[in-house]
Amino acid sequence: MLAAAVAAIVFRLKPELPDQMAGELTTKEPKMTAGRLKIRPQFLAVRNGEKRRGGFFLLEVLDRKEPDTEARVGFTVTKKHGNSVERNRMRRRLKEAVRLHAGFAMQPGHDYVVVARRDVLQASFKELAAELTARVQTKPKHKRSGDGRPRNV
Repeated sequence: MLAAAVAAIVFRLKPELPDQMAGELTTKEPKMTAGRLKIRPQFLAVRNGEKRRGGFFLLEVLDRKEPDTEARVGFTVTKKHGNSVERNRMRRRLKEAVRLHAGFAMQPGHDYVVVARRDVLQASFKELAAELTARVQTKPKHKRSGDGRPRNV
C-alpha cells in the first residue's frame, strides 16, 4: 500500500475520470457545435450585423456568406457589470448555456457575439438557456427602407 502511494506521488498518477461529462447534452443524437471568435477584428466585424436584444444579453449575428463553415460564437462582458470574478461568472454561465442548449441551433456560416448584461448573474440557468435558444432561433426582422423619410410621416 505504501509503495502504491509513493508511486502515485512520483509518477503523478491521475485519478480515474468518471464516465460522464460534467454536463449532459440535451439530446443523444450527434449535432454540430459552435467554434469560437478569438481576436478583436472578428468581434468588430460582427458589430455590423443584426442585433437581437433580450433581457439578459444582446446577441449580435453576422452572416459570413459561407454556409459550409461552422458557426462561431464569442462572449463579451464589459467592466461596468462588476469585478473580474462576477464578469468571469457571467461568461462561464453563458458559455455553458451555449454548449448545452443553443450551440446546436446556431446556423452554419454565421458569427454570434453574446454581450452579457448584469441580470445574467441572478437568472436561473433554465431561464438563461431558454432565452439564449430563443434569441438564436429568432428570424431576422425586416429592416426599414433607407429612403430617409421620418417614421411619423
